[in-house]
Amino acid sequence: MVRVQIPATTANMGPGFDTLGMALKLYNIVEMDTYGQGLQIEVEGDGAEKIPRDSGNIVYIAATRVFRQVDFEPKGLRIRIINNIPLARGLGSSAAAIVGGLIAANILTGSKLNEKEILSIATDIEGHPDNVAPALLGGIIVSVQSEGEVKYSKIEPPSKLKCVVAIPDFTLPTKLAREVLPSSVSIIDAVYNISRTALLVTALIKQDFNLLASSMDDRLHQPYRANLIPGMKKVFAAAKLAGARGIVLSGAGPTLIAFCDENAAHIAGVMKETFLQSGVITKVMELEPNPVGAVAFEVMK
Repeated sequence: MVRVQIPATTANMGPGFDTLGMALKLYNIVEMDTYGQGLQIEVEGDGAEKIPRDSGNIVYIAATRVFRQVDFEPKGLRIRIINNIPLARGLGSSAAAIVGGLIAANILTGSKLNEKEILSIATDIEGHPDNVAPALLGGIIVSVQSEGEVKYSKIEPPSKLKCVVAIPDFTLPTKLAREVLPSSVSIIDAVYNISRTALLVTALIKQDFNLLASSMDDRLHQPYRANLIPGMKKVFAAAKLAGARGIVLSGAGPTLIAFCDENAAHIAGVMKETFLQSGVITKVMELEPNPVGAVAFEVMK
């Protein structure tokens, strides 16, 4: 049996739309083994009742991609999922499922695919690499799709960086969050995001927390998605006043993440209370960036 631990991720980090992503120390577990006949899927943890236990399960879908590529057809397959990453909250739950399924299936079939090939399949399934890349590789990943492959560079997260994660009690499907985005943007807004993304990457590499506040602003996606998340603008303002170095919408949302190097508990309380003023109940967590991506173990039966 193979057991894979996959981290949650936060994509975009403000201005880096579909380009930046970071792994977090919150994990899903995928276990996989050839077993008897047919397909057996067990799920436990957060949102377990909403996760398919048939061929529509995304872990299984990812595994079958590996099986087809390496010409392997199991008579029976057993999958067990321990879900700690909230579903449809902008924390990379689907990316974790995809990466977990790919890695587990690859090991079961003799590790015939390399890291680059796994990342390519994961990106093809997910549609973009901003979540799957950090889930697989860990750290902060800058990625682009070019000439049919994913080009990326990994940045080690600043050692003192803390993430205050406010998770609303409602889901926001990525499809809906993308539908509210404009089909084109002005050159002014494009330059606005390009300049801030460049500054953000520089700030992260140099571990310059003073630059984070001005480098995490965005005009390409967050202003449009704010209407889908009650209280978002107020939480942004309150977190900054409470000492956050920067605050962003995590992926497609609705989770918000404040970045800080101190006062995390105070910022967490302010975010929770400010969301509540808009009628939104949240679960607030203090997480650290995860420099390590997915980790696999072969477990004796």
